[in-house]
Amino acid sequence: MTGVQLEKATRQSSSAEARTDLKTLDDAALVAEYLGGRRRAFHELADRYHLRLLNFIYRTIGDRDRAEDLVQETFVRVYRHLHRFDPTKKFSTWIYTIASNLAKNEQRNRSRNPMVLFQAIKKNWEADHRPLQWEDNSYSPDDLYRKRHLREQVEKAVAELPEHHRVVFVLREMEGKTYEEISEITGVTLGTVKSRLNRARNKFAQIIGPMLD
Repeated sequence: MTGVQLEKATRQSSSAEARTDLKTLDDAALVAEYLGGRRRAFHELADRYHLRLLNFIYRTIGDRDRAEDLVQETFVRVYRHLHRFDPTKKFSTWIYTIASNLAKNEQRNRSRNPMVLFQAIKKNWEADHRPLQWEDNSYSPDDLYRKRHLREQVEKAVAELPEHHRVVFVLREMEGKTYEEISEITGVTLGTVKSRLNRARNKFAQIIGPMLD
């Protein structure tokens, strides 16, 4: 191996090690790394949250292409204001708040039917960040069919919830957020979150019941 080849291999190895190192850091540490001049740390944050935010915004507005645009806008705002982030707070709550506000603005700006929070839920929900899980290879084909049918009914029922109930329902039951995180993301009190979630669950049960008969 020539000196040039050795140097190139060393750089590639160092780069790979750096990427691996970043993946082991939590969000707060990645923010600190980026603010300290390590630009790749921001890319790691973006990779970490892209799919989560896409799912969340899509469930909120019902338009996947527009959701992708809003995810990109979320990252633009994070990039611009990351120096203002309070490290004593959770980064996930902060970025979800930005995404939630953009989704709310999208709803307000729609010329027709602005009360619809979302018209459809992502068909292939990823199971890594939400309590509701549908697919399991251990199920028989008949069981999988019934689960898929149930998922379709759940999608329809959630879409019928009133807007402000739907927000907390999606954040809690599909995103797995805590009450405290939902309170910060939506900007309402903890008591209001719990009240809305309770009403959303009751309404959901009323809607889904006849669908399953």
